[in-house]
Amino acid sequence: MGTLLDVNHLVTSFRTAEGKLPAVRGVSFSVDKGETLCIVGESGCGKSITTLSVMGLLPDNGEITQGSITFQGEELTKKKEDEMRKHRGNDISMIFQEPMTALNPVFTVGYQIMEPLNLHTKLGKKEKKSRAIELLTQVGLSDPEKVLKKYPHQLSGGMRQRVMIAIALACNPSLLIADEPTTALDVTIQAQILELIDDLKEDLGMGVVMVTHDMGVVAEVADRVMVMYAGNVVETGTVEEIFETPQHPYTKGLLASVPNVDDEGHNLEAIPGSLPNLNEKISGCRFHPRCPYAMDKCKMEEPPYFQKTDQHKSKCWLHEEVASNESRQKAYS
Repeated sequence: MGTLLDVNHLVTSFRTAEGKLPAVRGVSFSVDKGETLCIVGESGCGKSITTLSVMGLLPDNGEITQGSITFQGEELTKKKEDEMRKHRGNDISMIFQEPMTALNPVFTVGYQIMEPLNLHTKLGKKEKKSRAIELLTQVGLSDPEKVLKKYPHQLSGGMRQRVMIAIALACNPSLLIADEPTTALDVTIQAQILELIDDLKEDLGMGVVMVTHDMGVVAEVADRVMVMYAGNVVETGTVEEIFETPQHPYTKGLLASVPNVDDEGHNLEAIPGSLPNLNEKISGCRFHPRCPYAMDKCKMEEPPYFQKTDQHKSKCWLHEEVASNESRQKAYS
């Protein structure tokens, strides 16, 4: 349907007393119109920093040091803040992880929904209020006129999350970025929020980038999946490929840690160890200290991407031998 967002070899670093430390290390991906890409991985693997880089909302000590971010053919990394404001909340919108901290406690819901309309449209006062009511209705909130007058603390967690979605959709964005949109919500509200985002994607033809560590959420909404570890993309593929034929040991570990309610004898498996710090120097594959299949080569050389199918690739030396065996079989067949 056409590429909306194209990120190539993105490196995002943070200035610290120890120098510049990379949090995102050469990440590349694309998102098409009407497609949902889920970015998955443990907390601290670089998922949110990747999306904040796209939005131009990095902390003061963060900066994009390499790579490009192209949105609808426009390069975003070279744009100044006032130029980015024209896109942010208009063409590209974001639902933040915790609505209680993302919403301003001293302004009403109505004021905050109408803020992007004030910035990006020329609607009159009555038209803006009508649009706000329409948005709240669209996200499934009853009595929207009453909700407009309320402050964030007067709403439940699910209602606040729906308000965040309404704000993000105010200007009919082409791309919606959702950073852990169902965190801290109960399972019933979680399912409603995910269904709402999916329905709106279908109705508006948006591209969606969803950040999550919940593989259940991924199975529910994703078209494609990008698995990140320690700032690197270690595997990408369609949702069917990732769940049915995972290739990278880290992806297999994430899937093994998902509870299986249908199997009473299923034991949860944990990935040993923890994510490396940004200043931790690890040669070779950054996952090798935690990998049960690590070889000497893994500790010495960073693996390239091995292509399984057109859309499925994995960054692991284990596939080198498989690829070599397949080549030999083809040569003798």
